[in-house]
Amino acid sequence: MANNTPHKEKLLAAIENPKARQDLDILREAFAGYEAWIKKLEQLKTTGIDRINEMTNLLNQYKDFLEVDLIASKGSDFLKRQKGQLKLDNSILEEFLIYLVSPAVLGNLPNFELEKGPQTAFMSFAFRPSHIRNLNEGPEVVLKVKDQDFTIGKTFYYKFSPDDSFPEQKTTIGKLFLAVLAAECKVNYDKTMFQECAGTAARLKHGCPISKYYALIEYLDMQPEDTRLTEIDNVFLLRKAKRLPFEKRSVLNEIKAQRSDFPIQADVISNFVKEIQNFLDATWYNAEEALRRGSFV
Repeated sequence: MANNTPHKEKLLAAIENPKARQDLDILREAFAGYEAWIKKLEQLKTTGIDRINEMTNLLNQYKDFLEVDLIASKGSDFLKRQKGQLKLDNSILEEFLIYLVSPAVLGNLPNFELEKGPQTAFMSFAFRPSHIRNLNEGPEVVLKVKDQDFTIGKTFYYKFSPDDSFPEQKTTIGKLFLAVLAAECKVNYDKTMFQECAGTAARLKHGCPISKYYALIEYLDMQPEDTRLTEIDNVFLLRKAKRLPFEKRSVLNEIKAQRSDFPIQADVISNFVKEIQNFLDATWYNAEEALRRGSFV
């Protein structure tokens, strides 16, 4: 099951972290702000683009409150340095994205509950018998998986046996999460991260070729590249902004000015939603249609 409250869990973990004792009041204030943010999200009555606009406004308000008004302005050196390691910042976006997968935003959702949110996603599997005699035993199945910040998909269960009656002593049982859409959420995005995303996208699509893979980032720390040369479907620049120069990254006024000038943009969120909608609307594969189309795909 996907984790539907990733940011809440990171806040609670930080509150319980002994190294963050001096920031306890700030973290408790952050948690109260989180609860207010989620309450406002859940009380929205609009749909479609109007809802996306309102959700984006609420996202900017909460991120600025937590990351600027609390951590950057009042936080200890530990909290300022470790907020990324504690995932206090990018987990906000992870939780926000879950609220986009809703009938109020997307049409054509299936009539079953999609699993959405951070998940350990399937990439590939292999059989690994240790000896020729083991071919008559329950096979060892080796799964390759990867943690993803945001996914849409479904858990599948499997069993393998050399005996079609599947006796318990000769049967291997397991499960995997198939992500048909995955996204990496980054505050800052550099060339190394881009290359890592390209590798992850390729491995995920090896296990599920029809899947989609995206990166959603706040600040760009590299020259943009053509994602068509990779298995990444697109990189969305949420703030349409580059990362602050090194000498300005710890200057509060510079941080505030950049946040004011480059909030997360609702039109970029909307473009990501359109990608999801097009994917939901598409027929992923139908061999019976090949003759009518005149092509396999």
